[in-house]
Amino acid sequence: MKSESQPLGYSYLLIRLIPGLVFLSEGIQKFLLPVDLGPGRFEKIGFPQPEFWAYFTACFEIICGLLLIIGLLVRLATIPLLIVMIVAFIATKVPILEQKGFWAMAHEYRTDFAMTMILIFLLINGAGKFSMDHRLARMKRKRMFNRLR
Repeated sequence: MKSESQPLGYSYLLIRLIPGLVFLSEGIQKFLLPVDLGPGRFEKIGFPQPEFWAYFTACFEIICGLLLIIGLLVRLATIPLLIVMIVAFIATKVPILEQKGFWAMAHEYRTDFAMTMILIFLLINGAGKFSMDHRLARMKRKRMFNRLR
């Protein structure tokens, strides 16, 4: 018999995969396409030390993206990714807002907005049933129960 929570577990998995796969891909691309997406892009945006910041960001995107995919330390992994999203908004969307207005900025921000909302959801709700976080918590509860016997 299926558990009532099973569909919810799959839903959390899908929700984690969205930002996990996007950030993993974006982080890898910063290394593969340095002129367009790595240090070249960071320099174009106006970052000091663009090489450092591009690869620093890429490492966090790759590591935290993988953590979201496997569901390990999900709440913790969302924090650096939210910082990446905030910095990206300030660096790339605020200038659009100032130059072209709200609707142009809203159009450009739509994907970033969706990703940010998903990260906030994961920060609040955690990884869900089909995750390493859930498995580790279950193992910890089992060990504590066995100690009480």
